[in-house]
Amino acid sequence: MTTLPEIPLPTSIRSRYVDNINGLRMHVLEAGFETKGRPCVLLLHGFPELAYSWRKVMPVLAAAGYHVIAPDQRGYGRTTGWDPSYEGGLGAFRLPNLVRDAIGLVAAFGYRSVDAVIGHDFGSSVAAWCALIRPDVFQSVVLMSAPFGGPPALPLDTVDAPVRPAAPDPIHRELAALPRPRKHYQWYYSTREANNDMHRAPQGVHDFLRAYYHHKSADWKDNKPYPLKSWTADEIAKLPTYYVMDLAKNMAATVAEEMPSAAEIAANQWLPDSELAFYSAEYARTGFQGGLQWYRCGTSGAFTPELQTWSGRTIDVPSAFISGKQDWGTYQRPGVYEAMQTKACTNMIGCHLVDSAGHWVQQEQPVEVSRLLVQFLQEARTKT
Repeated sequence: MTTLPEIPLPTSIRSRYVDNINGLRMHVLEAGFETKGRPCVLLLHGFPELAYSWRKVMPVLAAAGYHVIAPDQRGYGRTTGWDPSYEGGLGAFRLPNLVRDAIGLVAAFGYRSVDAVIGHDFGSSVAAWCALIRPDVFQSVVLMSAPFGGPPALPLDTVDAPVRPAAPDPIHRELAALPRPRKHYQWYYSTREANNDMHRAPQGVHDFLRAYYHHKSADWKDNKPYPLKSWTADEIAKLPTYYVMDLAKNMAATVAEEMPSAAEIAANQWLPDSELAFYSAEYARTGFQGGLQWYRCGTSGAFTPELQTWSGRTIDVPSAFISGKQDWGTYQRPGVYEAMQTKACTNMIGCHLVDSAGHWVQQEQPVEVSRLLVQFLQEARTKT
């Protein structure tokens, strides 16, 4: 690990390793470490990102008085101790174990509780489950770019009419049968081929990530999201191809069609090539399979019974949602954005769609996101 290049970080952020975190040697970015006794916030990244995705937010939170911790999560970056193979056991990547990773990390830093857990993209799911399972540890939560609709329900009143095994979701067959045949990206990400498609992309990892980040950002002018009516093939096929892909294309080919021009790349201020180069070097080294295992846990259905342990539970700590106004992720699963606000979270004190931001909201609009986070932390403290 000592041979890895330095991370291009602001001087107020340091990189370090923490051993023996639920079987991991966890790589962590840290800000606000200069003085002891600060309240702590934990930042959890999504796919295909790293702790590095929080580099623009961390100094602001530290300046507001917080000790800020952002790990490379299990399966990502410079954190080690996870199995990188497709054949490896999925159990280590299930949501309750990712919550255990988070608890272990904050405990290692000496905290019995943190003021907030803040998660983006798939990290939003982990943050939600942190707040649901251990509200005593995670005293507030911010979900970013991926709303949370609550835990899966247990079948009810089945004593005299036993529930039948769930039939396979017909959505995949129906998507494939559309005049323009399609497939859902989460199920594609669960295939054996997905990692190689991206890790060995014909355009290279750097250009693959450039096109992927561009396609899902506000820079791609066709990102004009709106609520979808139902989980049906005709309806979700309205999603861009990075979510509902053309059936015959892999993700590298999908985003290559939207590769920005050299002039657009040169003009990009939220992710200049010098910063993208860190992401591409890390993913060229590790591949994508660690992050893809998270999707496989969800699409397999194997871990739904465990999650039903918390059926009927709500997130009762202070919560907020932040997403880009140009982010389809808010609406990709019809009804979840609304369910989060009306059912899943009982103490939601902010729901913000940030203009001129797509999916990578804390990178595209870090000033506004940082302002909203500091405001939330101040308000949440008065409610706990």
